[in-house]
Amino acid sequence: MQQKIVEFTNLLRKSGLRVSVAESIDAFAALDELSIDDREIFQDALRTTMVKRNEDIPTFDQLFELYWSSYYDNLKSSFEEAAQGGGQGEMDLDQLMQALQEGMQNMQGEMDLSELAKALLTQNLDQLEQLIRQAAEAAGTERIENMLQVGFFTRRTMEQLDSEGAGNELRDLARQLRESGMPDAQVDALLDMVDRFLEALRKSVRSYTERELQQQNFDYMEKFRRESLIEKSFYNLSEDEVARMREVVNRLAQRIKNVLSIRKRRLKKGKLDLHTMLRRNMAHGGVPFERIFKERRKDRPKLVILCDVSSSVANVSRFMLQFCYSLQECFTKIRAFVFVSELGEVTQLFKDEEINTAIEKALDGGDVINVYTRSNFGYAFHHFWRNFLSSVDNKTTVLILGDARNNYNDAKAWCLRDLHNKAKNVVWLNPESPSAWGFGDSVMDKYLPHTDIAEECRNLRQLSKVVDRLVL
Repeated sequence: MQQKIVEFTNLLRKSGLRVSVAESIDAFAALDELSIDDREIFQDALRTTMVKRNEDIPTFDQLFELYWSSYYDNLKSSFEEAAQGGGQGEMDLDQLMQALQEGMQNMQGEMDLSELAKALLTQNLDQLEQLIRQAAEAAGTERIENMLQVGFFTRRTMEQLDSEGAGNELRDLARQLRESGMPDAQVDALLDMVDRFLEALRKSVRSYTERELQQQNFDYMEKFRRESLIEKSFYNLSEDEVARMREVVNRLAQRIKNVLSIRKRRLKKGKLDLHTMLRRNMAHGGVPFERIFKERRKDRPKLVILCDVSSSVANVSRFMLQFCYSLQECFTKIRAFVFVSELGEVTQLFKDEEINTAIEKALDGGDVINVYTRSNFGYAFHHFWRNFLSSVDNKTTVLILGDARNNYNDAKAWCLRDLHNKAKNVVWLNPESPSAWGFGDSVMDKYLPHTDIAEECRNLRQLSKVVDRLVL
């Protein structure tokens, strides 16, 4: 049982659930106190000890059903359906099996059948399940990765079973029964039953392969959709995709936090300072009794966000705000401003509201700014220069998101120049292609000299790449 629990734990981890060694030990301890005969109590015990987040419960429950449910039930259903199929006239299966038994007694000599042929003929489902599991293991079915491989591994498992050979053996048996005097109607019914049982076997093997895919790559389609969303332009997202994107952003943010956590533990100890250590241990004859480490500290930056929330870039702003506030512990302080023409601070919104609610209110503008106006970057930058420039110092990273489409207004690039002179870094994310910068009413070419990083940002992969550079 312990081995099965370890396998199930690895399956959960592979599917994205974080289960620590300590939690696995807790599961063992819980099962020592509970009866595993009650399936519901068994499931509750594993769920309680292994699942930390409410959103992981559906995944756990589905994987539990996949891993701990018997494959026997599926096999039984397939062969019962095959047994009820037509083609044997008025003779039911029991009558046919009785006729088969009598016919084999009248045969000259005995026919040596393989284990699979015997199991099919007698419908020994326990034996069939064991043979299928052994063949699937020999075929390497545990390496299956996607739906395109289901047919391949089904064929390999059927080859390992030698289902074709078993079918030929049973057809030869029917031929010998005919020669020994068994009525043609009964022989034809037997041949029809063999074909249906072989088809039931093929369906059962395919079902086993699909089941293995679900276990090994439980969220394959979900992963595929997430990867597609990461590459999809923010401009083309539907309402449903916007909702799903929130979860993708959370996952990416969590990945960055995990990397930072590991790095922080390494930095806490520091690197061995060999030169200083030898010098300080001269009194001990150079024997390094006292170990000296170089202290490595990376200060968390302050972050100021200036977000264009006009309709053309609203989705980009939505996910950048979510990304940054999901990682707020990576920064000393975050101040967020939104603008179209007017500029307003929304920092307090993110302190008072849940993150998604705060984002919706920030994009809507509400009482902060008028979002139903034409973009004017120069006006917004001048407002920031006049009222908030003092909040920027040499530890502040300024992150600007906007397409720099200024509707032929004054760009006031000198405001960004003064901001750049005070800040540690100025990073500009533009959802338009660089080939469009500076053309038409775009004033991006006037702002570029006053930025440290200017990147195209039209999908989540590009956004996460820039955020990585800010915090890692």
